[in-house]
Amino acid sequence: MKQLFASARQNGETHPWLVAATVMLAVFMEVLDTSVANVALPHIAGNLSAGVDESTWVLTSYLVSNAIVLPLTGWFSTLFGRKRFYMTCVVIFTISSMLCGLAPSLGLLVFFRILQGAGGGALQPISQAILMESFPKEKQGMAMAIFGMGVVMAPIIGPTLGGWLTDSYSWRWIFLINVPVGVISLILTYFLIFDPPFLVRKGWKDGTHIDFIGVGLLSVGLGFLQVVLDKGQREDWFESHFIVWCAIVAVVGLVAAFLWELNRRDPIVDFRLLKDRNFLLATVTMFVLGFVLYGSTALLPIFLQTLLGYTALLSGLVLSPGGIVVVFMLPLVGKLLTRIEARWLVICGVMIVAFSLFHMATFNLEIDFRTAMMARIYQSAGMAFLFVPINVMAFYFIPREKFNNATGIINLARNIGGSCGIANVVTVLARRSQFHQNMLVSHMTSLDAPYQGMVNGARQLLFGAGSSPADALAQAQGMAYGLLQRHAAMLAFVDTFWLMGLTFLSLIPLMFLMKKSRPHRAPQAVH
Repeated sequence: MKQLFASARQNGETHPWLVAATVMLAVFMEVLDTSVANVALPHIAGNLSAGVDESTWVLTSYLVSNAIVLPLTGWFSTLFGRKRFYMTCVVIFTISSMLCGLAPSLGLLVFFRILQGAGGGALQPISQAILMESFPKEKQGMAMAIFGMGVVMAPIIGPTLGGWLTDSYSWRWIFLINVPVGVISLILTYFLIFDPPFLVRKGWKDGTHIDFIGVGLLSVGLGFLQVVLDKGQREDWFESHFIVWCAIVAVVGLVAAFLWELNRRDPIVDFRLLKDRNFLLATVTMFVLGFVLYGSTALLPIFLQTLLGYTALLSGLVLSPGGIVVVFMLPLVGKLLTRIEARWLVICGVMIVAFSLFHMATFNLEIDFRTAMMARIYQSAGMAFLFVPINVMAFYFIPREKFNNATGIINLARNIGGSCGIANVVTVLARRSQFHQNMLVSHMTSLDAPYQGMVNGARQLLFGAGSSPADALAQAQGMAYGLLQRHAAMLAFVDTFWLMGLTFLSLIPLMFLMKKSRPHRAPQAVH
């Protein structure tokens, strides 16, 4: 076994692809766990004798701890060594996954999910940094294409896989399935991944100490931000004193952390990287990408299940072909980056995704499976033109020794954008449904001829089926109100799709503010 891995390391052509396969195992596993538990919440609540509201902490606890660790990745890598820290995170993630699958109570499950999120938080940025370093500059687009497959595919596959495992076996298997994958990842990492020579270690012997104030401020800020985003709509946002105080704590914590880290010589999160214009604009773009990707991935299944009556598995199948399109498109985009400037590919992708969302805004209550599936395919094709070029532009002027810090920041932006996107979808749907319902209900009067005609027709049918005249009238009015609610919800979905499409188009002006990053060429200077 050792000889096999040693020979693989000696072959320069094979080595980068083995490295890519190794790190993508962990990335896919970690990103998958951000969405795989969504469809299993009712089963978890029932099995552990908890309410559905309480079971949502299974999702929130993971996201909070994951968000806290993400920006700290670069600092921990220099403190402990990147490979050692990476393997430790894989071990924590794997063991906590097993404990989640064996948890006897909701309290312990939430605790183990916190550990799982803490272990998984560093896997994305470290894997991205390793990929960027393993491929030469002219092939870094392809490296990001590989990374993008895992990051984009996992949220799409997650609900479908979670639904199948829960229905066919048990909700516990959505966590236990991580154990063999984690073990394989550990073995491959041990033999194939090594710290680069330019990665400077700064341990306690060099006078480096844990910045408890910085870690504390960042943890408090990100933790309370996730609580606000997750519980905001349920608590009626700023009408709730709980949400107001959480928002205040989040803002104070994040602002204080930002100012504190800017004034430190060795910050745990190097916010000074945002001085680079490309990196700053790419981080903003990645936030919006997460906003739309996660928001639309949550929006479409809700539409299919609540209004069209699809099962969790069937709605997942609507999303799956889009994931297949991404797999085939990303390598093509990686090759295009060697010939076309990255920002033009981003503009192309933004326009495709925006118009696919506008197409979804034409949906009605009569659409078939193929229409919904094709709309998702169009959107996925556009997404393939975004993730890779954005990362290439972000890292073009960043020194290699700063990759660990930079990947932590840009992955955090995408994850926070995803949380904001889901919160936005839930809020806009609720508010616009109520708005359209108030508008439509004004027609449900005795003076409205179409309404009276519908009620009278339904009443006659129900009376003919055996209902009493009074019952037939009440049932007919109930049917009319149910139809009104469905149409109000449909109009709310249309509004939400339009809003997301317009939000995405706002990215186009940012691309013209980017410094040019020409294909094949190394940067002339590092800022």
